[in-house]
Amino acid sequence: MTIFLRFVVDMLDPDSGRRQGLFQAAAMLASAHAFSAHERTEYEEVRRWFAENLEKPERLAVSSRPHAKAQAIGWFKDTSATHIANMRRFQHLLEAHDIAVSVLRTNRPGYVVYEDEFQVAAHPFANTPS
Repeated sequence: MTIFLRFVVDMLDPDSGRRQGLFQAAAMLASAHAFSAHERTEYEEVRRWFAENLEKPERLAVSSRPHAKAQAIGWFKDTSATHIANMRRFQHLLEAHDIAVSVLRTNRPGYVVYEDEFQVAAHPFANTPS
């Protein structure tokens, strides 16, 4: 059985209403110029790696209506070892700035609206950790 992992911080995402993922949290630190030169280089390397190695889901809404609210959240499959290792790099960057990171695990991420080899995007069930 596949286990799905989601890396989150305590800040809520305005679109999904769920805890924010590390991509958003790290981007916020970068845009606030909070990173040292070394951290900025690390952030850019990880961001570039994900841009080259992870598809961005085109559909994040349960509804197929053109302006439906994007409420799906991303989960990594537990078999995505390299992707998870790179998320740990984001985790270390955030924790160096006193931002606590939690790793959620579930075998029921919700109603799946996108899936590929490494990830799913799912609208969470009521009992899905998020």
